[in-house]
Amino acid sequence: MPSNDARILAEAAVPTAAVGAVAAVISGVVAGGKGAIGAVVATVIAILFMGIGLYVLQRTARSLPHLFQAMGLMLYATQILLLFVFLAVFKHTTLFNPRAFAFTLLAVTLAWIAAQTRAHMKSKILYVEPDSAPSTADEKSHKTERSS
Repeated sequence: MPSNDARILAEAAVPTAAVGAVAAVISGVVAGGKGAIGAVVATVIAILFMGIGLYVLQRTARSLPHLFQAMGLMLYATQILLLFVFLAVFKHTTLFNPRAFAFTLLAVTLAWIAAQTRAHMKSKILYVEPDSAPSTADEKSHKTERSS
């Protein structure tokens, strides 16, 4: 993973993990041990889903740049849908507190989106890759300048 991508991943994952840790403490105080476990599971799931999504989006940007925006919209819709599926599947679980799980999942997802948006806004990513060889249009303009 290129350094810019790794930096964006770190700048999104660290605040998300911090929000998850705070949510785990609050859930532990409010709902006991099962609440803390639910918050930790939600944090891990959100970071995993969003991290994989960021990786897929960055690979798409490199290989198929014309599909980048559509892929980003489809990816976020798919991630949110999968998170809702997790909420539905674990709605009546006894492994952890489902309410702590749901609220933490919502909080860490919003934290990830906000942190990733901030990281992208701060990064200086080139919109156009500079070419080392001049294109044919550049060559034509250089020839006409020389002949004049």
